[in-house]
This record gives sequence, C-alpha cells and structure tokens, in this order.
Amino acid sequence: MKALITSLITATMLLMSQLVTAENYIAGKDYQEVPYAVPTRDENKIEVIELFWYGCGHCFKFEPMVNAWAKTVADDVDFYQQPGDFGGWAPESQLHYTMEALGVLDKGRELVFNEYHVVRNKLRSDEKRIAFFKMLGVSAEDYTKAWESFSVKSKVNMAQARTRSYRATGVPAMVVNGKYRIDTRSAGSFERMLKVVEFLIEKERAAK
Repeated sequence: MKALITSLITATMLLMSQLVTAENYIAGKDYQEVPYAVPTRDENKIEVIELFWYGCGHCFKFEPMVNAWAKTVADDVDFYQQPGDFGGWAPESQLHYTMEALGVLDKGRELVFNEYHVVRNKLRSDEKRIAFFKMLGVSAEDYTKAWESFSVKSKVNMAQARTRSYRATGVPAMVVNGKYRIDTRSAGSFERMLKVVEFLIEKERAAK
C-alpha cells in the first residue's frame, strides 16, 4: 500500500512538472504563431523545418546541435533544412538546391559551412563554385547545367516565398507544421529553442 501511494505521488509530481514545463512555453513569448498556416510537404507527418543561411555564424554553430537532435526525432516527424532567404541570400539558396539536384547535398552541406566560416571563402562566383563542386566530384558542365536549371531557380523562389510566409526575421529559426516559428530571440538559446520545438511537436501530435 505504501509503495502504491509512493508511486501515485511520484506520477502526480511528474505530471505536474510536465504541466509547468508546458505552461512555460507561451505563444507570443517563447514562440510565434504564423498568421496563416503554410502547407506542409507531407500532411501525414509533423513537419519541422530549420531555416538557415550558409553565411550565418550562428547557423554554423547550431549545425552540429540540430543535426544531433534530428537523429532523435520520431518517425511521424518530417525534419528538413531549408534556406531562409530574405532576397539577398539567393546565391547561397541556389548553391543549396544545386547540391540537392546533383545528389551531393549530404556531403556538401558541411563543406559549404566550412568554406564560409573556417576557410573564409564565400562561394559567390562561378569560378569559386566550379572549384568547390570539383571537390565533390562534379564537373563544371554538370554544375552549370544544374545551377541554371528551371527547377533549381524555382526552388529558390519558393524558399523566398515560404520565408516571407513564416514571417521569419532572422536565422537560425525553426518552423513546426507551418504554424509556429521559433528562434533564439524568443526562446533565448539554441537548447531552449529545441525544447520549444519538442513541446510544439507534442502539441501537434495531441491535436491529431
């Protein structure tokens, strides 16, 4: 009987702790509600997007943390990284989608961050990008074809439109299910930003 009472007390305290944690994450304070929900790419999953820019030092620091977190998400979560493009960052967005089109994004993403923040080499000319893609085993001809393709340019335009729709004001930022935007300005830190994301994932999961 004593053991049962102890278990009930422990369970109650755990529940109260979870409720307090949930109450700590407040719309308009810890995260922002997107005025008009943006359609997700898979309506059967809870979408989580990281908005980033290769030239962003904070994004470079956040990269290993968010990648480690991404490995822990459940199967019902669709996580991916999208350029947060406000217009002036189009070259990096185009670089991202060119790597994706050529099938070298997984390998190239880390190398781009390294070029920008360690080597201090901004890949903003064809000459520099051709040399970079050669490191990835891509010929100058294949790079040029992908870089100038309609599909890549369409994705850049879409990234810019979605960034505006999310009402993002900076990067890194994260968006949950097209409805909620989280950044360090509201959450306070990278670690807390991910905790707010997890809270919102649970919120969306419970609403299904």
